[in-house]
Amino acid sequence: MSKIKNVLNLIRILFCGYFVGHSVFVVWNHYKHPEIYAMQSAPWYTTILVDGIITLAVVLACTLIIFVLNHIEKKP
Repeated sequence: MSKIKNVLNLIRILFCGYFVGHSVFVVWNHYKHPEIYAMQSAPWYTTILVDGIITLAVVLACTLIIFVLNHIEKKP
């Protein structure tokens, strides 16, 4: 079970890292090239919101699985 928990923790860390890196890039790119985002019908931060929702869902799912695995391990 420990390997499964390690993989789930790695997935959580990777998704959070991707979210932070992508968000920083989008903000930097928006201030560097605002004309690109002016042509879009959606706000410039839409990809940050979508990635945030996906990241939150994955992190919550992994956390829930880890919680269930911990609960199963504690049963006699």
